Amino acid sequence: MKKILVVVDMQNDFIDGALGTKEAEAIVPAVIEKIKTYAPDCIYATRDTHGENYLQTQEGKNLPVPHCIKGTDGWEVRPEIAAAMPQAVYVDKPSFGSPALAHMLSALFMKECEGDPERMEIELAGLCTDICVVSNALLLKAAMPEVKISVDAACCAGVTPQSHSAALTTMQMCQIEVKNQ
Repeated sequence: MKKILVVVDMQNDFIDGALGTKEAEAIVPAVIEKIKTYAPDCIYATRDTHGENYLQTQEGKNLPVPHCIKGTDGWEVRPEIAAAMPQAVYVDKPSFGSPALAHMLSALFMKECEGDPERMEIELAGLCTDICVVSNALLLKAAMPEVKISVDAACCAGVTPQSHSAALTTMQMCQIEVKNQ
């Protein structure tokens, strides 16, 4: 059984930086504990990645708060989280969901699990539940509909508690298991 953990956007700007929240800060210890339960070579981590032209992008026009600009401290994964996953495969993504991550894990599923959904599980944790976590969970479910995909609600935080809850409901409706709700 290949058990994969996807740690979504646990970056400084989303924890206590430009778009940080107290809820995001509160999940850091739980995410570190979750990471420790996975084989070091079965962890994938996404990084929201923008350029200096962020405010000219569609996202920047809708959310005019520069964040996760590549190479800045805000773009970096929180140091204690990065230290907990030294072998993680990092995927930089310019938008909410990462088709590259879905393709990468689909290829792994076909190669190492021979397309057998009983041989792979994927769990997601991270930020923000209502934007990047749900986007990646849905991309993964679309790419591998028979693979068990779950999200740990205690290891996620949304922009607001209400939108966090709404995203969890959306994922449940799309047959993504929600743990620790």
